[in-house]
Amino acid sequence: MPVATAEKSAEKKKSMAKAAAMNSEEGVSNRALGFVNRSRDFLTDVRAEMRKVVTPSWKEVQSTTIVVIVSVFAFAGFFWIVDAVLGQAQHQLFQWLGALQ
Repeated sequence: MPVATAEKSAEKKKSMAKAAAMNSEEGVSNRALGFVNRSRDFLTDVRAEMRKVVTPSWKEVQSTTIVVIVSVFAFAGFFWIVDAVLGQAQHQLFQWLGALQ
């Protein structure tokens, strides 16, 4: 009986190897097909979203640009004041501690 069992075992291994090879080949083709489908869907979605894009008018561009420039200068001024105040406080603290002579 051991000979028959060994033959069955070898036959089973061969059939499993064949099934694994077929599955991996099918898997590659399915993955490639899935990639193509996902890419097509992505490009379709991109095209649909690009149709929704609206170019701003010149007046809108000017107004938002002015808002950005004013905001930048306002924040720059604010941080300059905060830096000066904290720097002065640090200087006074170091003098009080005797670190600066």
